[in-house]
Amino acid sequence: MNRNDVSAMIDHTLLKPTATADDVRALVAEAAELGVYSVCVSPSLLPIETPDGVLVATVCGFPSGAHQPAIKAAEAADSVARGADEVDMVINLANAVTGDFDAVEADIRAVREACPAPVVLKVIIESAALTDDQIVGCCKASEAAGADFVKTSTGFHPEGGASVHAVELMARTVGGRLGVKASGGIRDAETARAMIDAGATRLGLSSSAAILAGFEG
Repeated sequence: MNRNDVSAMIDHTLLKPTATADDVRALVAEAAELGVYSVCVSPSLLPIETPDGVLVATVCGFPSGAHQPAIKAAEAADSVARGADEVDMVINLANAVTGDFDAVEADIRAVREACPAPVVLKVIIESAALTDDQIVGCCKASEAAGADFVKTSTGFHPEGGASVHAVELMARTVGGRLGVKASGGIRDAETARAMIDAGATRLGLSSSAAILAGFEG
């Protein structure tokens, strides 16, 4: 893939708790220069203005996921009202760890109903903290609940971020019916390329410029 192909897959991300409005303006300016797909910021920083063609993404139930579904739904709806085109929600990991995938599905469905299409819903499952069977269960619950993407990680979990193995497993489970977003710990072009080769269709990056510098074209 060339540089333009990769840039069109990037959610250019700024989710540091200390991020300011000035930081967001710098992020948006860089997004315009790089030609990325979207910018992703915390809900409290919405609304933001972006150049034509650059979408706005945000997070929900972030970063722990340990929120009541109704709270996540309200947060997502408020973000959409403030201009978000896409919402990346964190599941309740305890439900996944205990194998209660009906609860995982219900959690996702609450957010999906609060922000129906054309809003894009991505489901963060923290794959590094889960077994393969738990990853598969979360992917199936995400599809059943009407999500558009499954996403590896918040980038804040102590167990780590995206891995090639997790992306391959997620891509195989959703079979092209959902997108797969690799996020967390992707800091160079080699890793980004490996995630794409594994089946990622979107990349969550905070080091977008440095990574794109490693691609030709």
